[in-house]
Amino acid sequence: MSAKEDLTIPEYDTPSSDDLPEGWLRVGSLDMDAQGIARRPDGKVVFIEGALPFEIVSVNVHRKKNNWEQGVVTAIHHESSQRVRPGCPNFGLHKGACGGCKMQHLDAAAQVATKQRVLEDNLWHLGKVKAETMLRPIEGPAWGYRYRGRLSVRYVIKKGEVLIGFHERKSRYIADMQVCPILPPHVSQMLMPLRALIAQMDARETLPQLELACGDEVTALVLRHMAPLSEGDKQKLRDFALEHDVQWWLQPKGPDTVHLLDEGGQQLAYSLPDFGVHMPFKPTDFTQVNPHINRVLVSRALRLLNAQKTERVIDWFCGLGNFTLPIATQAGEVLGIEGAEALVARSRENLTHNQALRAGQGPLAPTTFVARNLFEMTPAMLVADGAADKWLVDPPREGAFALSKALAELHQQPELRGDWTPPQRIVYVSCNPATLARDAGLLVHQAGYRCVAAGVVNMFAHTAHVESMAVFELA
Repeated sequence: MSAKEDLTIPEYDTPSSDDLPEGWLRVGSLDMDAQGIARRPDGKVVFIEGALPFEIVSVNVHRKKNNWEQGVVTAIHHESSQRVRPGCPNFGLHKGACGGCKMQHLDAAAQVATKQRVLEDNLWHLGKVKAETMLRPIEGPAWGYRYRGRLSVRYVIKKGEVLIGFHERKSRYIADMQVCPILPPHVSQMLMPLRALIAQMDARETLPQLELACGDEVTALVLRHMAPLSEGDKQKLRDFALEHDVQWWLQPKGPDTVHLLDEGGQQLAYSLPDFGVHMPFKPTDFTQVNPHINRVLVSRALRLLNAQKTERVIDWFCGLGNFTLPIATQAGEVLGIEGAEALVARSRENLTHNQALRAGQGPLAPTTFVARNLFEMTPAMLVADGAADKWLVDPPREGAFALSKALAELHQQPELRGDWTPPQRIVYVSCNPATLARDAGLLVHQAGYRCVAAGVVNMFAHTAHVESMAVFELA
């Protein structure tokens, strides 16, 4: 259910437009899809693509419901001081515009402020929680930051050319992208050569997708192919790799089938220099899109966690160990928990890799990785994993509801705990402010915690995506 269809609409702090010429609307705020929000004189909410707060606009409405409408801005009668010229030629509301970024027309600092408000509003309206301190936003480069991406590929037979890029706004068609300023410059410059490469391949009609993964030293391209590649096509890929310094991986079926075109070459990896941690990964593994922000994010999370050599820490939803291994440089014992055995095996490989690298730097704390279904956590399972002084929680968009609920039940039913004790501090890293707010409500109102701090992380500049972090301590 979208925000427009639930009961949150009356909570938008948006002025009415009853003192304006007929049909004009005064925009008061942005929603989570980067649409301007206005109210008609009768109180009806209007969501407006392309409009910014404090603007007065006219709108072409294309969707109507009982208590809201949705449309596209057609004229700006009073422009916001925060409106800027978009930095990408593919951005816009016109037919064929790329749907990858929605906020390029808004000043970068204002984008961050908008996301901060989204976080605060969600915490209060959904969780009835107010953080005691709002953390300074984590932000970084606004361009060239996207080191991960999945680009669609299509050979247009009628035109005899190949398109590679993100989808057009609200369309299954692929935007005609010749450059992409949010991709690293060397990748953006490769888009047209890649189009030419695929146009020359025998398999050009059966290549639907190209996935990008950049490490610190290696740029990997994963080519999804629906039919076996000819030797001639493979040689074309090799020639391209030599010319553009990339590493080709092939994906004939699902993600588990991904493999190098040719064995050998440098390993794909990123580093966390503050902790002396080196993270090998495969191009289809989940890693953060923005490595610059990720380094700052990990460093802040660990400062807030403040793990001591005498403490045991659990890293829930640990992934490849992005937080687990840095924690192991500070804590006394670490347990990393993830949902899939295959992912846990990869985490163990990274642990072994970093243990070998740290010869002479001081060993990592004893660290264990285990697999659990984290969406079916129970109080008994929580107790079985043992008490920890602190938790780091980094769930997917669905959040950590089962985990938070189990913790709340243990707080409310002490007889279930035995000698188990709850963590004194929880650092919760979130990619969805709505599920963070829901879980924060459980932690604060049912599990005995205070929300001592919260703040946003601008992982995806120019998009409406809100990443955030919150800190909870036992009351």
